Amino acid sequence: MGHRINRAIELLEAGQAIYYTGHHTGHVLTEGQGRIDAGTWADYINVGMEHGAFDMAGLAAYLKGLAESGPTRSGHRMPAVIVEAPVNGIDEANVRFNAWQFRQILARGVHGILLCQAETPGAVRAFVESCRYPHHTIGTDPALPTPLERMRGAEARASKGLGLGKRGRGSEAEAASVWGVSVAEYFACAEPWPLNPQGELLLGVKIESPEGVAHVDEILAVPGLGFAEIGPGDLGLAFGDVALRLDPYRPELQEAREKIRAACARNGLAFLEVCSPANICARIDEGVRVVAGGNEETARIGRAHQKRAMPV
Repeated sequence: MGHRINRAIELLEAGQAIYYTGHHTGHVLTEGQGRIDAGTWADYINVGMEHGAFDMAGLAAYLKGLAESGPTRSGHRMPAVIVEAPVNGIDEANVRFNAWQFRQILARGVHGILLCQAETPGAVRAFVESCRYPHHTIGTDPALPTPLERMRGAEARASKGLGLGKRGRGSEAEAASVWGVSVAEYFACAEPWPLNPQGELLLGVKIESPEGVAHVDEILAVPGLGFAEIGPGDLGLAFGDVALRLDPYRPELQEAREKIRAACARNGLAFLEVCSPANICARIDEGVRVVAGGNEETARIGRAHQKRAMPV
């Protein structure tokens, strides 16, 4: 049996690459589809809501189908589910104004969220804080006022590190039932990994604009992230290229790719990239640990390359 709720985190902890299926739009979010997808070859399922429908009722039904059709062959209750949120991470104000979307997504019982269009560290800090409960303090500024001091009017802003979590009570019972844990256990482990080593939430960012690439070192230094990716589609559009060119990238995107990959390595984050059967072994050797592309053959080759023991 898996020793974690989130199979993707368990594999990343072991140094293994993880493989996902699911697209930016068009995902069928029904209980029946969840029952079908429970047997997926992938390590996690990406649900695209940046461009796909923001369907919370459908997401709840889908997760119910996944949970009730488990366990997976690896012994986990269900494959991990990570949602691409329809929030642009262009600045802190934008993220804080739209943080209700993170609360809604997490309330359904997902295992992670991807913030698209990440461009500033302030936006990413607001994203992480929005996904955390305030009783968790790992990574927060030690100079923050205590709750009693805040109640008496002290300013609650952090000068460094993270501020306090903004996620509130109210959805924990629904999310805990999807995870198959008690409410108390959910409150304890619904935390971003690896910031909290016991956390079961995998938070990521997509760097897909010239501004995001320019600030990638500061962005990926924000505590609470588990992975980051290059967004070659939108980044290519910024250079006037409507064709999706992946292997090889155009020179400007290759430069961005190397900068993002290096920043991931410096900050201990998994690097996400589209891979194919032809390049997966080389990409793994370069440090890619989250594999896009939705190709089962890519996963088969990559798993064999790393001599992976965990069954799918």
